Amino acid sequence: MGVRPRVAVIGAGAAGLAAVKALLDADVPTVCFEATDQVGGLWVYGAPDSPAYRTLHLNTSRGRTQFADRPMPADWPDYPDHRRVAGYLGDYADRFGLREVIRLRHTVERVTRDSSGTWTVRASGPGGPTEVTVEAVVVANGHNRVPRLPSPAYPGTCTAEQLHSHDYRGPDQLAGRRVLVVGGGNSAMDIAVDASYAASRTLLSLRRGVWVVPKYLLGRPSDTLNGALARRLPWRLRQRISQTMLATTVGNPARYGLPAPTHGFLQDHPTLSDGLLSRLTHGDIEARPGVAALDGDRVEFTDGRADAVDLIIWCTGYRVEVPFLDPALLSAGADTLPLYRHVFHPEAPGLSFVGLMQSTGSAFPLVEAQAKLVAAHLAGRYALPDPARQQAVCRAELRAATARWGQRRPAMRVDFDVYLAELTRELTAGTRRARSAAPADGSTPIGAGR
Repeated sequence: MGVRPRVAVIGAGAAGLAAVKALLDADVPTVCFEATDQVGGLWVYGAPDSPAYRTLHLNTSRGRTQFADRPMPADWPDYPDHRRVAGYLGDYADRFGLREVIRLRHTVERVTRDSSGTWTVRASGPGGPTEVTVEAVVVANGHNRVPRLPSPAYPGTCTAEQLHSHDYRGPDQLAGRRVLVVGGGNSAMDIAVDASYAASRTLLSLRRGVWVVPKYLLGRPSDTLNGALARRLPWRLRQRISQTMLATTVGNPARYGLPAPTHGFLQDHPTLSDGLLSRLTHGDIEARPGVAALDGDRVEFTDGRADAVDLIIWCTGYRVEVPFLDPALLSAGADTLPLYRHVFHPEAPGLSFVGLMQSTGSAFPLVEAQAKLVAAHLAGRYALPDPARQQAVCRAELRAATARWGQRRPAMRVDFDVYLAELTRELTAGTRRARSAAPADGSTPIGAGR
């Protein structure tokens, strides 16, 4: 094996840390840039760009969230809070010596590629601008950083205070106020439950129905039940079984005043909450349909009702942005990129992504598996299929994802258990490809010995 490529990893959250560890394990020289002053990404409460709030906990269970290379302590609760998770990521960096190659407080401004295939990464840091030349770049900057507000904006003017869930930090922001939470994801449910204890009145507006899953079913963390099914059954059959289980144990969301789901279970990101349904049945949270218009301190809803509010919290998600890359490399947008196995850019050798996906379960095991795939490739032990095959796989995956998830970012959607198994098979197949033959044109792929 000859000299291996030098790699730049962008971001030191869970995805970036997994990438750095996998690359160092493969003896690939690596440098990592992190914009903040500590590792851990979005789990670091109070860090710049972190959406963490004081009551934030995992919404996937500990056993289904932990890295395979570093299990979480067995005596932790099933759903640890953000402090434990941030500490876990810091411990991960310490245990595996990752901090030695991480440059904190370095914001990547620009990444470019020249005609020879060499990448240049430019970053600003405490000592001024920094520039490194590398043979490969791993983008692991996360996609929950740039708030997305309703677009187009709702008609009318609003005199109530408005903020995005990204700027929510704790119940003290809600105390004594008439609060409207807009959205159906996990953050919306958490914030609505917080408001139900602190606010004078709490409204929850959902434009479309979602399946609300308790964190425990049949005495076990609920994601462990679907995980057991996923290893044996296709998702359509899992969907029927899961919906039957939810109907039996919880009932239809419409029973709680929520809109009926418009999509079957497992056809959207799961919404987990133990507290929401209880607070709805006690009248401490009042459900509303979608917002129709704003009128001063009043919000009009699509069913004709209107309520006065002091604070609107928009839990409307995030834009996926990779501002340091040439827009020509991002197709119609980062959330539409046709990446091979959701990792490798088919038109820019040496460019890969770890964490640019939306999973039906936890992200940690998936970014760990993606990172190992990237590291094997750059160490020359894994070979990609030919470009035509990569493109065919991307098209087939997009068709299947669109059939399941519609137009809700199908290029980013993955089924946790199915995708994890797929990455294992892909690593095995790519290892065989690497061993079987050199490239037909005699060239040396990135990561191969030379």
